[in-house]
Amino acid sequence: MKKRQIFITAFDKDRLDKLVSAARKADGRTRSHLEDLATELSRAKIVESAQVPADVVTMNSKVLIRDRETSEEETYTLVFPNDANIESGAISVLAPIGTAILGYKEGSEVDWPVPSGKRKIKIEKVIYQPEASGHFDQ
Repeated sequence: MKKRQIFITAFDKDRLDKLVSAARKADGRTRSHLEDLATELSRAKIVESAQVPADVVTMNSKVLIRDRETSEEETYTLVFPNDANIESGAISVLAPIGTAILGYKEGSEVDWPVPSGKRKIKIEKVIYQPEASGHFDQ
């Protein structure tokens, strides 16, 4: 199955590239979540913050997702690792679900590997996106 086009702002790409590079140096080894994020970044369409479509998941976006198998809905905010707090719904871009939803649009269906197989979700709504709200430096 061909992957859909994803969008990343130039601002986010720069910060995410630095995150991946720093994590690789600090760790001294390659971990699959870093490689997954690096792969997503390499295939993304880079857009200026003012030009990113309002329905795209960018860093610090708040999204409503629905599990395609159970219909359970959850709301998450996609954040950098230092801001992650699962109790408050802030998930790291380095978490498998974070990497999986980055750059996708509302309505996109996304699969990602979990220990028990694959989890399948649909991005139901981008509730908040910094760029759409005029916040280009978050």
